[in-house]
Amino acid sequence: MSIRPIREQSHAIPTLEGAGVKLHRAFGFQDPTDLDPFLLFDDFRNERPEDFLRGFPWHPHRGIETITYVLSGTVEHGDSLGNQGVLGAGDVQWMTAGSGILHQEMPQGNAQGQMHGFQLWANLPAAQKMTAPRYQDVTGNDIPEIIDDDGTRVKVIVGTFWGQTGPVDGIAADPQYLDIYVPPGVKKSFPVDTYKRAFAYVFDGAGQFADASNPTGVLLEKEVMGQEVNIRDMSGNRTLIRFGTGDTVTVQAGPEGIRFLLISGAPIQEPVAWHGPIVMNTQAELRQAMAELRNGTFIRPAH
Repeated sequence: MSIRPIREQSHAIPTLEGAGVKLHRAFGFQDPTDLDPFLLFDDFRNERPEDFLRGFPWHPHRGIETITYVLSGTVEHGDSLGNQGVLGAGDVQWMTAGSGILHQEMPQGNAQGQMHGFQLWANLPAAQKMTAPRYQDVTGNDIPEIIDDDGTRVKVIVGTFWGQTGPVDGIAADPQYLDIYVPPGVKKSFPVDTYKRAFAYVFDGAGQFADASNPTGVLLEKEVMGQEVNIRDMSGNRTLIRFGTGDTVTVQAGPEGIRFLLISGAPIQEPVAWHGPIVMNTQAELRQAMAELRNGTFIRPAH
């Protein structure tokens, strides 16, 4: 077992997006090599409808995949190809923008007016940037949940974990996307493919993630499989933890337990030319996309 070192721990930053939606951005519009193949991660969580009802009106995407995971409330979506639907609590939509799509996402609160969800952007390799757009809409009932003997719960949204495989497939980044709850006081280790980039995002409770490389911090235990393991500061609500290389992530849950997303994917390692929701490989491709938006040829006809 090789525990992944913690490269960075940070808090999501309050941000305005869309038509004035208040959200928190854990990362995005920075060095795209940091978490390659992932580009952006937003936590849209609000208690007041006026902070989110204006939503995300019509906007374009090309060259990426967007992953929306709803915890409470709903998100109505529609696009330039005539697709439309509603994501409810527990549902996931994986949209491959490919060659280009115009769409909108309009959140609605639950009975208490609350809205909570996440959106992740994943890059597409050059060979797939101009593929036909497609959706994978998954209901919460179709997402397998594993409950371990100690009360740990893992929802497998994408990838294979502890013998269960998530319902979303055919994704370029070959990702693993897990929603994990660890009960109060429980210490738990989770395997992660050594060759994938990985991060955790804490959104409920708090805990401490083991770090095999940082000599500072409080010693959790003297050794784990021959490695001295230290603990970083307590990670709580809206904390992003970016990991280095290794095959295991270990967390000690705090007195209220901890719930977090654990996401990993294979790096693409290609040049990135990025402007807003359009991500290509070269500036020439980016200029072409912007010209097509202006002249009305951005949406490619279906074959």
